[in-house]
Amino acid sequence: MSKTLFQRIIDREIPARIAHEDDLCIAIHDINPQAPVHVLVIPKRLIARVGEAGADDATVLGHLLLTAGQLARQLGVAESGYRIAINHGRDAGESVPHLHVHLLGGRPLAWPPG
Repeated sequence: MSKTLFQRIIDREIPARIAHEDDLCIAIHDINPQAPVHVLVIPKRLIARVGEAGADDATVLGHLLLTAGQLARQLGVAESGYRIAINHGRDAGESVPHLHVHLLGGRPLAWPPG
């Protein structure tokens, strides 16, 4: 099986604008941002999508959300508000089969999305 786009970024085969990196995840600025702040928080270990995560992924899943909150503060959108989104499947807009958390902020976000 070939590597996902995100695995290639993690392995530094493809350049990305990195916002954060630690042992469990990497966060990159989206190349097609949908808001002034649009960062993807990606686990380094491949989990195809959130609905396929298991109990042993709980620590990583929690870490992704905590990292998104930390980045929201660092990127200046925590006070005004931000959205965290996880897409699962084609109809949700999933384009890469590697779990990732979208952090969006820096402008008013409509509801419902999509």
